[in-house]
Amino acid sequence: MTILQTTAPPEVLDPALLGRPVHRLPQFAARLREALAAALRAPGGRRYWAAFELEGVAFARYEGGAEGVRWQHYSAGGAGVLGFALERKVLLGVLDYRYARGAGGDPVEESRVRVTATEERLAVVLGQQLALVVGSGIAAAVPGGLPLTGPLAAVDGNPPARGSWIVTMTVRQGDSAGRVWFALDKALMSDVLRALQPERERPRARKPAAPLPQRLQVALAGRLVSKEVTLGALFDLRVGDVIPVSLHRADVMLEESRLFTAAVTEHKGKLCLTSFEDIE
Repeated sequence: MTILQTTAPPEVLDPALLGRPVHRLPQFAARLREALAAALRAPGGRRYWAAFELEGVAFARYEGGAEGVRWQHYSAGGAGVLGFALERKVLLGVLDYRYARGAGGDPVEESRVRVTATEERLAVVLGQQLALVVGSGIAAAVPGGLPLTGPLAAVDGNPPARGSWIVTMTVRQGDSAGRVWFALDKALMSDVLRALQPERERPRARKPAAPLPQRLQVALAGRLVSKEVTLGALFDLRVGDVIPVSLHRADVMLEESRLFTAAVTEHKGKLCLTSFEDIE
């Protein structure tokens, strides 16, 4: 009896990537492809890469395949560590073009060529050249970032672990395709994802609020006159009686507290307070 599996195995999601713009990585890869293509076409790059054609640049999780290559590591301006490696057939192709035929021909069979000091030095030169391009592209893409300048400093490092992020550059020489790898540590990958974050909608600018003393309202009461009388005189008052008073400065009250004194004046038939003075 044959059992057919009609559903694909479920994809395991990385919790660290939930909510991150991983789906925009091809856009960033396209930027790096343009930068790398320009570097390979520049005079300093053509002397090494004129026999090669850049086919593509892509982000991927590292699943092995570069165990036998020599990894170099560079400090990306303090933002992280960038690893670099390339297949030996690519390195031998560059070596053959640079120091032998110069016109580029059939790929060199790596099994027939022993490792030399010249080959190792050339690998370092290419690593410094291309790592600067990738590291500078990442640094400049971060909001407020600037491209890296000068050669990157070599640092100690380990080959990338399985599952870590790498950028793969595929180049072709004739009928043979080869790969160049750039390993990104967590700090650099975080910068890449931060550069891909969509610009947040800025809240509408609000009119600046006035200072608190200008916004806080209080009720002031003006006491124009006060006079002390005896209780007996108060009970003896009749309709039409006149209580003699003298109008001097009025008291300005906040609830039961005297804050100021003010002069009483008349303006357009209304009594007004003016010439405020603090209560000493």
